[in-house]
Amino acid sequence: MEEKSVWTDEQILQLFKEPNQKEAAFTQLVSNYQERLYWHIRRMVLAHHDTDDILQEVFIKAWRHLDNFRGESSLFTWLYRIATNVTLSYLEAAKRKAHSSFDAHSTYFEHKLVAEKGYDSNKIEWKLQKAIQSLPEKQKVVFNLRYYDELPYHEMAAILETSEGALKASYHHAVKKITASLKED
Repeated sequence: MEEKSVWTDEQILQLFKEPNQKEAAFTQLVSNYQERLYWHIRRMVLAHHDTDDILQEVFIKAWRHLDNFRGESSLFTWLYRIATNVTLSYLEAAKRKAHSSFDAHSTYFEHKLVAEKGYDSNKIEWKLQKAIQSLPEKQKVVFNLRYYDELPYHEMAAILETSEGALKASYHHAVKKITASLKED
């Protein structure tokens, strides 16, 4: 079995600047980050096909704007910021489409959750997902980045362009709401 090589961000960015290496560099960027971005998005939108659509849009935006990447953050942070913004835009559009009421929004995502293959409302992971989906969008993103991706607050602050203190407070409130929701079930 052949082991795949992983290029550093610096190598990717350097090769992307060379016209005849752009596609190879971008292919490596996708290879390096596709799985992590997929799960970051999937935890927010739940459905595989929606996740794939959003991930494709994320990589299209990255392709279009990689020439302008200034290196003020890591490539990882930049991609996560794009993924988070595209996902939040998708969720906002889905909420509007669901008649923008909170109940309709909650019902929309609850139906998405129930429709997922392997759904069993008695399993703790589904109860956790239901509780996470009931959070306000920003708390949901903060919770997912901290709990699932295990990102330190300084990286989350760079991705979400906010202070570490605000993130700590959001995470604390999210955990309290999730804990209360799990106790109710």
